[in-house]
Amino acid sequence: MTEHAPTSPSPLASAAPAPSVRYRDGAAAPASRLLPEETPVAIVHDAVTYAVMMATPADLEDLAVGFSLTEGVIASPDEIQSLEIVTTDLGVEARLWLAPGRAADLARRRLIAGPTGCGLCGVESLEQAARIVSRPLAPLSPVRAAEIHQAVTALEAAQALGKDTRAVHAAGLWRPGQGLVAAREDVGRHNAVDKVAGALARSGEAADGVLVLTSRLSVELVQKAAAMGAPVVAAVSAPTLLAIRAAEAAGVTLAGVVRPDAFEVFTHPHRIET
Repeated sequence: MTEHAPTSPSPLASAAPAPSVRYRDGAAAPASRLLPEETPVAIVHDAVTYAVMMATPADLEDLAVGFSLTEGVIASPDEIQSLEIVTTDLGVEARLWLAPGRAADLARRRLIAGPTGCGLCGVESLEQAARIVSRPLAPLSPVRAAEIHQAVTALEAAQALGKDTRAVHAAGLWRPGQGLVAAREDVGRHNAVDKVAGALARSGEAADGVLVLTSRLSVELVQKAAAMGAPVVAAVSAPTLLAIRAAEAAGVTLAGVVRPDAFEVFTHPHRIET
């Protein structure tokens, strides 16, 4: 992305208190709970809306860049000439202006009106849903089994919004010897991954570590990880069979069901050192 690209800070609060009635030990009492915001966010390329999703309105610059990368709209953040976050009466627009020539590539665009949990809403064909991402993965020396646990623990500690609300997902990149270098939270698990992808791309860093997820390992998350170039993905939940096939084809190491005393590796175990 060009250095002169104008950006605006994310305009809305990511959480706010909501009144409730708490029932405990058979008694009811007025209470309040901090809850995450869920806002329509439109990703707009060259004045054309490419996708609309429900998201937590924080780190929206990262979301816009990361989504554009993992969905194949751009190959590099250098193809973004400018980026602006604009609040409207209906939600938020992330307006990106791309390098000349990219507009033609968007002629066959994917229009998504996606709820929070949607990762494949609006795809135009079965081939798109099951696409195999073929992209070079970042080099990574074998990761010790203990470091997989360290990565998951580090992400748990970084979930500030999650601790306050108990209602958001998180994703992060953990590097051996450095620890957690990027972490983002969102009501949508796909959005959290895109925010990490965008944060790394905007800072010029590679995904040369373990992509850690708090969600289940579905195929679209594997596709996004492969598009980022992340060689290892670790999650607290199990993968689907289609996610395993996608990871096998893309060369991604998939570690799931991570618990304090164990985890399971489903693809390319050569990157895990016992």
